[in-house]
Amino acid sequence: MFRVGLTRDFLTSSGELTLGDIGLEALRKVPSVAIDFFSEYLPEVAPEQIAGYDAVISLAPKYTRETLAGADMKLSVLARIGVGYDMVDVAALTERHVILTITPDGVRRPMAVGIVTFILALSTQLLGKDRLVRQGGWKDKLNVKAYGLTGKVLGSIGLGNIGRELFSLIKSFEMVHLAVDPLVRPEEIAGQGLGVELVDLETVIRRSDFLCVICPLSPQTHHLLGERELSWMKPTAFLVNTSRGAIVDQAALYRALKERRIRGAALDVLEVEPIPEGDPLLGLDNVILTPHSLCWTDECFRMMGESAVRSVLAVLRGDTPQHVVNREVLDQPGMRAKLETNRARWIAATSSGE
Repeated sequence: MFRVGLTRDFLTSSGELTLGDIGLEALRKVPSVAIDFFSEYLPEVAPEQIAGYDAVISLAPKYTRETLAGADMKLSVLARIGVGYDMVDVAALTERHVILTITPDGVRRPMAVGIVTFILALSTQLLGKDRLVRQGGWKDKLNVKAYGLTGKVLGSIGLGNIGRELFSLIKSFEMVHLAVDPLVRPEEIAGQGLGVELVDLETVIRRSDFLCVICPLSPQTHHLLGERELSWMKPTAFLVNTSRGAIVDQAALYRALKERRIRGAALDVLEVEPIPEGDPLLGLDNVILTPHSLCWTDECFRMMGESAVRSVLAVLRGDTPQHVVNREVLDQPGMRAKLETNRARWIAATSSGE
């Protein structure tokens, strides 16, 4: 019997699924797979919580070297819901011959739609107009100026799945598309019809009217946008960050917004989450703040869950899943041995009708 564990944050206090339907039926209908949930939620997963599992599907908690140090390394795969993995010690997983997967196929469309939502809210000054009505300022509506998108420059820091989906969705707005991504070659996107020009970081910052941060957080991208980089932005430009808060120096961004050195921002992510009471960003009227949930829809949850389940089933069958973060683990003898063992167990279980 294969054991699959899910972290406790997939359940509400009353035992309902937090995210609704996440595709667990595909696991439940396999007779040789048993599913259960961790007995408690810990911000950092303890070794005993993952002991005995062949696979773990995880939402929010951290996985450190200590998590893995004393654990029964029957574990073959950690399937994380979402695309970020800064809460996982990837090197420690690799050393213990555990595959880490993420769910970019589930996030791609919902996150791109969320970014378009931010862009439209900023360009139309949606929240400003809402405040005007609530404050009895209907007659002052000409004082809240909105901005058209045609011919404006949309820049993206990062051109992965979400960035490409964004440019695909927004084509009808007839904007100019720029992006910077050191991992993407021009010929790679030439036939995709995105109309994106690859440029360097300074160019995309200086030219963009809407600058979107859509790259992973890493030591190289921590505070990628600091005081100097924010000073390159047009005074009429907007910043959108839906990736990770620490990619932007939040204190520097606050100063730029407060001093009106940029027109505004929309942030789904912050350096400290949840945002502390009294954070100065809360006092600004030119920033939209959402609680790291912009893409959270029933569609998003279902697609992310189904992606994680596909990864788990692939590893249990002894196959390589699609969205592997630590691909170097696939060449390790220890990992290959786990996959071979899983394959033999799977064949034996399915042939015997277990």
